[in-house]
Amino acid sequence: MEPKHTDFIGVFDSGVGGISILRELTAELPNEDFLFYGDSANAPYGEKDEEEVRQIAEDLAQRLIDRGSKAIVIACNTATSAAAESIRSRYPGVPVVGVEPAVKPAAMELDHKKILVMATPMTLKRDKYKALAGRFSENAQLVPLACPGLAARIEQGSLEESDLKEMLEDLLLPYAGQVDGVVLGCTHYPFIQNEIREILGEIPFFDGARGTARELKRRLEAAHLLTERTERGKVVFDSSRKSLKELLLYEAFYEMN
Repeated sequence: MEPKHTDFIGVFDSGVGGISILRELTAELPNEDFLFYGDSANAPYGEKDEEEVRQIAEDLAQRLIDRGSKAIVIACNTATSAAAESIRSRYPGVPVVGVEPAVKPAAMELDHKKILVMATPMTLKRDKYKALAGRFSENAQLVPLACPGLAARIEQGSLEESDLKEMLEDLLLPYAGQVDGVVLGCTHYPFIQNEIREILGEIPFFDGARGTARELKRRLEAAHLLTERTERGKVVFDSSRKSLKELLLYEAFYEMN
């Protein structure tokens, strides 16, 4: 059941990808209640234009605020880059946390080495990513790789099927043995980390989930909005597709090892 009080944290993404962020959020803040909204009907965001993504994200944030969310997590790199600033300006009293490609920790750890940055086409086109990459261009050699269609394929589930392996091989085989680390710049990609590793080898992987969780905790503390409950919080799933199949898929991704 959905939390009846207004003490939950709203998390949204275009679909299952944001669940990789949700898992880190619940690990960092185990006593909080969370409502995860997967906008699978509009997935993937990373291949839409910026204005459309901004409008979708603003509408979803409003919906979560109307349902009583005390904080918003934009669990999507694309939606963060397109809409985080406008959502924060709309709700100045509400902590709003986004996610960005983990370029900084990768560049700091892999000093002056070659790092593959896998992301959606829109994320890599945005000025926000270009500025982020520019700040660390002297620390590491960043190699951007747009991955059209990959998030949408992960959204389907069935990650063991051969077509996904073939898609990854087409994208990644040119980089096998050529890079020293990988930034997973879309929240869908951590769910196929093992499949990516089979192609690129035993190199470090970086994603933005842990940083997002720590930032949410910091903002909740600063706003005096951390729950005082000591029991474990609830996690509720909702979807724009409004189907039991979709909700069961979300739960399966959340419980994935």
